Amino acid sequence: MGPRLYDYAPSGNCYKVRLLLSHLGLPYERVPVDIFAGDTMTREYAARNPAMRTPVLELESGGHLPESGAIMLHLAEGTDLLPADRDERAQVYRWLFFEQSEVLPTIAMLRFRLLTGRADPDDPRVSRAVARASGVADVLDGHLEDRAYVVGERFTVADIGLFGYMHVADEAGVETASMGGLQAWLERVRSEPRHIEDMARYPDNSRRGKSRSIYDAAAG
Repeated sequence: MGPRLYDYAPSGNCYKVRLLLSHLGLPYERVPVDIFAGDTMTREYAARNPAMRTPVLELESGGHLPESGAIMLHLAEGTDLLPADRDERAQVYRWLFFEQSEVLPTIAMLRFRLLTGRADPDDPRVSRAVARASGVADVLDGHLEDRAYVVGERFTVADIGLFGYMHVADEAGVETASMGGLQAWLERVRSEPRHIEDMARYPDNSRRGKSRSIYDAAAG
């Protein structure tokens, strides 16, 4: 059957891994995890990932690999999606790290807070957060102004990693319609064979006051 993926359907971090698995044509078992019903807060789940987050890849060896970036690099190893050239590989790492250090805490987290009722769109703090998130999108748009793909001139795991949240940046209040480089890149990624877009909407139990998750625990 291949590896087992502990997965939450509305999560962009989980979606990135599913998208990569689709591009690689790898069979795997998908194990749904309801992060807002407390599924990640059990002792059993913490043994897989002490950070109590998704995704987690259970390897055929029986070991567990958390963190979407680590999972993607592991799966892409030895494939055309991870360049053999040392300099190009370094650029792939750069953009995967950019996604986690810049896109995730701005665009991804703002989208999460808005869609689950954890932030008020009229709050001035949200306006400032949208401005920061838009700045992150501008960086990628500028990089893609004269490039077909993020690294080199071919599709890599860096494109997959960035697509995960950039294709829903508008849900974070980031206006991307005028970003020509970004929009052209999004369409190129969508045109790749085996592309899927299966991120689910956040369900009702994700809203504050209805959920039981690490996000609620962190909020006190």
